[in-house]
Amino acid sequence: MFKPFSLFVGLRYTAAKRNNHFISFISLVSMLGLMLGVAALILVLSVMNGFDRELKDRILGMVPHASITGYDQPIEDWKSISSAVLDDPRVIGTAPFIHAQGMLTNAGQVRGVMVQGVDPEAEKAVSIVADHMLNGSWDTLKEANFGIVLGDLLARYLGVRMGDKVTLVLPEASISVAGVTPRLKRFTVVGIFSVGAELDSSLAYINIDDAAKIKRIPEGVEGIRLTLDDLFKAPSAVREIGSKLPGYYLISDWTRTHGNLFQAIQMEKKMIGLLLFLIVFVAAFNIVSTLVMVVTDKKSDIAILRTLGATPGMIMRIFMVQGVVIGFAGTLLGAGLGTLLALTVTDLVAWLESVLGVQFLSADVYFISYLPSQLNMSDVVLITASAMSISFLATLYPAWRASKTQPAEALRYE
Repeated sequence: MFKPFSLFVGLRYTAAKRNNHFISFISLVSMLGLMLGVAALILVLSVMNGFDRELKDRILGMVPHASITGYDQPIEDWKSISSAVLDDPRVIGTAPFIHAQGMLTNAGQVRGVMVQGVDPEAEKAVSIVADHMLNGSWDTLKEANFGIVLGDLLARYLGVRMGDKVTLVLPEASISVAGVTPRLKRFTVVGIFSVGAELDSSLAYINIDDAAKIKRIPEGVEGIRLTLDDLFKAPSAVREIGSKLPGYYLISDWTRTHGNLFQAIQMEKKMIGLLLFLIVFVAAFNIVSTLVMVVTDKKSDIAILRTLGATPGMIMRIFMVQGVVIGFAGTLLGAGLGTLLALTVTDLVAWLESVLGVQFLSADVYFISYLPSQLNMSDVVLITASAMSISFLATLYPAWRASKTQPAEALRYE
């Protein structure tokens, strides 16, 4: 007698060609359904992880983790404030800024823009913009040069290139002999950056001293940007840091500007994962139906095994082996397919965009312009283990039904 008996017979049943082709078809459908469910779950979670990563690396790489601004007036002693903030071990870097909102115009094209007056050297400690320059150099943003660095999409909207002139229009009015006129200033485009996000269409940088001149700030800066070692602790960290500073300041962090986007991605990841996991449950129910039909088809074989001395436990394990093989094969194939797709989906979508001549994700609508993906092995292990567990549980009831088969009843009409 082969040992173990249940495993041997179960594998023979699984590999044998059945006279009932419908049962074979249902078995194949169960395996394919489980494979597609696992693959889709791994792929979608990897894409959501990619969006999460891009939000952290790109959007939050351009947006300060936290900021400290003056209360209704500029911060004149900002250097001492910056030094005091840097003494906190949670703070990695600081940079002063002057913020302005206005419009950029060129050759009849008008575009709303957020203008950041920055210290080019200090800004490198709190922003990734210097590492994403398409044209020009970040270091050319010098004082009294009235140069401006534009986002790639913003430059395209305005139809400007390196060396072109743009006019910045601020909402603050100037009173002159000609009456009340908006505040205007001509800038030269000295650089173009691209981070592949919506900020490329709405953000521009100028030197902080130039910003102070056009906003008529005689001394000091409007605020200080902070980069922290853990951005998720930014709200509590900046409150604690701000409470230790002398005087009154306004504090803010990234959760107030982009927190809703991050929370939406996290919620979508959970809900989409839950919905796709239902596919695995459906495939598991297919395994139940497959085994029920197999048990019905093999009643006479079960009766013969029982008369030869097979115990109900042996019969139960035989059909459990058959169901587990179907479930485990579908799960492993799905894990392999999902992993392959998760590693190649970014290049695959980029290839489809180039072939079809369309852009699936536009930076005008979405916060990034391509489909990101980040495969986490912890997700693969969790999904695979869960699918295998569900597949195993799905075999219990049909196998139990098979073990209750009575030989006399099964062979009465044979």
